[in-house]
Amino acid sequence: MVQPFSPNISNPISIFTFKHSSSRTLLFVTILCILAIYTIHHTAIKNTQNRAEYYRHAFLSLATNQTFSSYLKDLTLHPHLAGTNLSLKTAQYVQTHFTQLGLETKMAEFQGLLSYPVHSSLVVRFSTGSVKEMALMEMGMENSGVVMPYHAYSPSGSAYAKVVFVNFGREEDYGALGVLGVKVSGCVVLVRRGEMGRGAVVEKAAEKGAVAVLMYTDGDGNWVNGVERGTVMMGIGDPLSPAWTDVLGGERLEVGDNEVLKRFPRIPSMPISAEIAGTIFRTLEGAPLPPKWKDTLGANVSGVGPGPTMANFTYQGEKNMAAIYNVFAIIRGSEEPERHVLLGNHRDAWTYGAVDPNSGTAALLDIARRYAMMMRSGWKPRRTIVLCSWDAEEFGMIGSTEWVEQNLINLGSKAVAYINVDCAVQGPGFFARATPQFDDILIEVTKKVMDPDSEGVILYEGWTRSNGGVNIQRLSGVDSDYAPFLQLVGVPCADLYYGKDFPVYHTAFDSYSWMKQYGDPLFQRHVSVSGVWGLLALHLADDTVLPFNYLSYAAQLQEHVNILRKSLEANVSLDPLVASIGNLASAAKEANDEAKKLMEQEDSDELSILKRQAFNDRLMLAERGFLDVDGLKRGKRFKHLVYGPTSNYESKLDFFPGVADAISQSKSIDRRERQAAIQHEIWRVARAVNNAAKALRGQLL
Repeated sequence: MVQPFSPNISNPISIFTFKHSSSRTLLFVTILCILAIYTIHHTAIKNTQNRAEYYRHAFLSLATNQTFSSYLKDLTLHPHLAGTNLSLKTAQYVQTHFTQLGLETKMAEFQGLLSYPVHSSLVVRFSTGSVKEMALMEMGMENSGVVMPYHAYSPSGSAYAKVVFVNFGREEDYGALGVLGVKVSGCVVLVRRGEMGRGAVVEKAAEKGAVAVLMYTDGDGNWVNGVERGTVMMGIGDPLSPAWTDVLGGERLEVGDNEVLKRFPRIPSMPISAEIAGTIFRTLEGAPLPPKWKDTLGANVSGVGPGPTMANFTYQGEKNMAAIYNVFAIIRGSEEPERHVLLGNHRDAWTYGAVDPNSGTAALLDIARRYAMMMRSGWKPRRTIVLCSWDAEEFGMIGSTEWVEQNLINLGSKAVAYINVDCAVQGPGFFARATPQFDDILIEVTKKVMDPDSEGVILYEGWTRSNGGVNIQRLSGVDSDYAPFLQLVGVPCADLYYGKDFPVYHTAFDSYSWMKQYGDPLFQRHVSVSGVWGLLALHLADDTVLPFNYLSYAAQLQEHVNILRKSLEANVSLDPLVASIGNLASAAKEANDEAKKLMEQEDSDELSILKRQAFNDRLMLAERGFLDVDGLKRGKRFKHLVYGPTSNYESKLDFFPGVADAISQSKSIDRRERQAAIQHEIWRVARAVNNAAKALRGQLL
């Protein structure tokens, strides 16, 4: 095993930045430095007998805490909401950084439908007759340039009605209120953020007859005044060009088209602070709080309403076409330039975005810096690396989705993998989500990076200790820019981050000072997550045989089947799926055996090189097999039958989304139809798994 490098080693290239009074001495010292670096460089390569391994060491050694701090400070000087001039300046900052490093740089512009607030107000009338207008903006942020708290794509509207508290706004919560005789029809509902998406919460409230939604996030202490902005649009990508990309002057749907309107909730909503929610809580009467809610509710609530407190709610917004900008840096591969390893992070933020997303942007910029330094010392990746800085992610992954849709054919044939980092650092604890063929290489890489929170401990040890073993989550959600790559193209994906959550999420307090004081004061977690991110990319770009293991995929699928079995009726058979998983496991075993043989062959043998490239293509393309052209009922942009979003936001299954949808949606039909619908979806998944196995084998016949 390669010994881990400490993440806090100073930049060795900085020895060239000093000044000396004597030009002769300067020349002499410079020559010595060049000779020393040349000697170290070639000795290291000779000793390791592995050029790629040497550069992976070099990549880690070139990290400095200060560069992350500097990048993040620059990126968060101003709010930079997508579609604004300050957002464009942030794009230009990233573009300039890439260009000054000497990297090939491109910027792609798209037009997308974005949503902005015009006016909002909330006046509360209490049972005593007193009236209070609530201050919706965070205290002290009135003149900061931060956008007022709002829900993007909320319809405009006004309401004056009694308030009723509905907990997380789930079906089970409305059921609990129904038992108590509480009706929400005609009311303004007060809901706290949970696992359901904002749009789903608002749409559920509309189904129950509510006229408006007030949504808050639990908070205390310094952050009780924070307000979580966010989108309530369902799905991903520009709503005016579903399943096709923006072309200048090309086809677009109208904002009032049914295809567009079904992406937006039917009733207005707005975010409020926990402080405002607490003020309303304390004045609600009516039915008592359901017992199950008391265990998780921190506020002092005696009743759920309705009323007698009344809310006078007004929101006015506008939807405008706006320019969004994706920025790319390309490092061309020396041997397989047509194969692409993509690293991506979005750049736009609701406010200052120190955590979300610019901790990840700072990491991307630093990876670019280190790669550029390695290139100057002679490194060239075997395959092409593309660094992607996305725009308008916060509005529904618009920047990345539009670009993926524009490049579907090329990505389908050329993309090796996509590695995403959004909120790189939220707090302590390393987390990874990935499609299962990433499992082995993720584990290997975390053994080469130091744990930032435990001195002398490698990340793998700290990660597994905190989770009771390896815990790699899967990518069933659509909450960041990996979604279009996985759902539209079937590209193997990973998503990395530090910290489970953080109290200033999407608020005006997500600033550099918060990161410096609470999130990562010494920027060691930034160094660590960028180490994993950059090393993964180096393995995928430089390993002669791609480090994908589909035995992990087959094992994970079998675990999913074991869980699914508990949710099915006796007459629904899982045999087709079990058989297809066995076929994939057999193909994966054959692939692993073939990989060992190929790695033993000489790199200079032309026939061996061609065999390895063909084999790598099979490893790359196998994930495409899990896609289905008809996709999921949730929407045209979701085609992955193993991992993807379900139509039922409260489904307990986070895999096989088509099967999960059939289980949820068939409850209202008779037994035979229900079983047939579920069985059909199981067959679809089985066919997809077999397609992946055939791709892994490279079979036509």
